[in-house]
Amino acid sequence: MKTITYKDSGVDIAKADRLIDGLKQRIKKTHNASVLNMIGGFAALTEIPSSYKNPVLVSSTDGVGTKLKIAFMAGKHDTVGIDLVGMSVNDILTLGAKPLFFLDYYACGRIDENVYPHVIAGVCEGCLRADCALVGGETAEMPSFYKDDEYDLAGFAVGIVEKGLIIDGSKISAGDAVIGLASNGLHSNGFSLVRKLFFEIKKFRIDEEVEGLPGKLYEELLKPTRIYVKPVLEVLARFQIKGMAHITGGGLPGNISRIIPDGLSTSLRVDPDQVPPVFRTIMRMGNMDLAEICSTLNMGTGFVLIVNDSDADGVIKTLADAGEIANRIGTIEKATSNVKVSIK
Repeated sequence: MKTITYKDSGVDIAKADRLIDGLKQRIKKTHNASVLNMIGGFAALTEIPSSYKNPVLVSSTDGVGTKLKIAFMAGKHDTVGIDLVGMSVNDILTLGAKPLFFLDYYACGRIDENVYPHVIAGVCEGCLRADCALVGGETAEMPSFYKDDEYDLAGFAVGIVEKGLIIDGSKISAGDAVIGLASNGLHSNGFSLVRKLFFEIKKFRIDEEVEGLPGKLYEELLKPTRIYVKPVLEVLARFQIKGMAHITGGGLPGNISRIIPDGLSTSLRVDPDQVPPVFRTIMRMGNMDLAEICSTLNMGTGFVLIVNDSDADGVIKTLADAGEIANRIGTIEKATSNVKVSIK
């Protein structure tokens, strides 16, 4: 009987090691003074910065979802890693935490050396945008479990915040301003709906130019999740933020409701004629009403801050100076029903 090797079964450890070695310098660029060892060991060492007196670790995990199918269809893999980082670091940011480090999980049937480096390069880019160190992860080659030309991603972020500075929405009160930060399009939510509409119902090709959208379809759909860490931390250093929400699955109503205390509500202004073209196109082609689409997609608002009304203009200017588009989208009011967030 011929000797069988691990490589014969479909797992090429040498290839994985070679690809990771080729990425080490790019990964190292994400590291900061808190990282104590280089990637490649059994675990990562990261110390808590000494400037924190009563530090609390804040963690989150997420994936990219079926947006990966768009990357497979387009053969474009350099942005989904940014999505992976963005989905978790934006979540921990809502508690006032600064991202400290990130780990990724990449699973596939067979490692494709024309795909894998682009994905991990995107993760590195996301970490640089979040000022967050990529300290490790897992690359799992699992033949027969995944299709050879597909992969899945998961990400894990850990941040840090002073215990007395945790933002949990408890200080929100009537009269506060709701400020929306512009998204970069769809981000990483609602893609089961998006794929059904564009490819099953409308039968578009991935590289087709669709009326109402600039460029080719995949270019719009693969725009990466906007990472809000640096500009929001600038605002935190100057103003009191009472509550924050990352607008992901569930849209504006579902996510903002999570931070508004009982007895309060808000009515948000969403003008379908003013949202980015991709949302208008989906709404028109899918014959969707405003309430349905707002509970599924971010509608051009990727992150929300709730601040004192007197600080709103200063917060918006600070965000603008940092390159963000931000606007008042509502006001916190005393609740007159059990609906915390409505769309008008």
